[in-house]
Amino acid sequence: MLLRTFRWAFAVTAVGLAGGVLYDGWTALGIVAILAVLEISLSFDNAVINAGILRKLNAFWQRIFLTIGILIAVFGMRLLFPVLIVSVSARLAPHRAVHLALTDKDRYQELVTDAHPSIAAFGGMFLLMIFLDFILEDREIKWLGPVERPLAKLGRVDLLSVCVALVVLLVTSMTFATQAHQHGGSHADKAQTVLVSGVAGLITYLVVHGLSGFFEGRLAKEEGGEDAAQPGDGGGGRPVGALAGRAAFFTFLYLEVLDASFSFDGVIGAFAVTNDIVLMALGLGIGALYVRSLTVYLVRQGTLDDYVYLEHGAHYAIGALALVLLVSIRYEINDIVTGLIGVTLIGAAFWSSVRRNRASAG
Repeated sequence: MLLRTFRWAFAVTAVGLAGGVLYDGWTALGIVAILAVLEISLSFDNAVINAGILRKLNAFWQRIFLTIGILIAVFGMRLLFPVLIVSVSARLAPHRAVHLALTDKDRYQELVTDAHPSIAAFGGMFLLMIFLDFILEDREIKWLGPVERPLAKLGRVDLLSVCVALVVLLVTSMTFATQAHQHGGSHADKAQTVLVSGVAGLITYLVVHGLSGFFEGRLAKEEGGEDAAQPGDGGGGRPVGALAGRAAFFTFLYLEVLDASFSFDGVIGAFAVTNDIVLMALGLGIGALYVRSLTVYLVRQGTLDDYVYLEHGAHYAIGALALVLLVSIRYEINDIVTGLIGVTLIGAAFWSSVRRNRASAG
């Protein structure tokens, strides 16, 4: 099972490392390897969350996730996305942005870094909504009961998650505006951009998540089943591997936007290692393929059913990542810290699951 699931990841690793050597010598091999490890460490929680959603799709859409989905993840987010950032922020034609990335790497890195506040606001708000909708929902299985029980009661208030997210965005934008006012000029304009980008991230989540839940609910009614669970709810509702048609399409779309939000910090953090767009695409692409393969492995092995707190830990890691992205708008945060937070939370959830299983067996 392990070899069959990860065979493409192993093959792409070999090809990617060899391509790095051919492109820029043996030094490039180390850079590509470091970037791959960086992407995996930052996105491990992404694999757990994706697995919780992917297991509700049928076999066809799971294959789409591993084929078309991986092309979107590797070439779209890890190669084209940084170029698109430069094209939009610097108001350049896409082909000129590509030319800039290949010929003036320092300037290219400067432009991508300059666009970080708006990227972080968009991704931070999208991920924050995922965390809030999870933590404010009453669940049969609770990991941190003293925290989750009162929050579940508060979650009965309509649109509470949206209100909390907007308050967080308002505080973030006001804090950044205070800093921008001290610098003046273009910095003041970025404060407004942060607010607009954050609202765009919130709207994107509501639209994609809402459409997916709507069609999933319609499919459940047509089949005479129970009300469907929302994407990423961590259980209940639709049976495993059942979603198809429009419901599956919008759930797949939700997965891709979710992956995009997770990739923001990896793309920005990669510039701490290199500003070469080719090496960046190779390293992050290898890492993204391992994350995708890990997602499928978790689904096929039924890991989330065996270790019931993993999804809780992953969602807490999402909440931490969302706050890290929003805080990074003003303060620089090392990517090692970001990766350690996610790994620590998921590790703690895994250990809690093991203890629960042992207690149940006893």
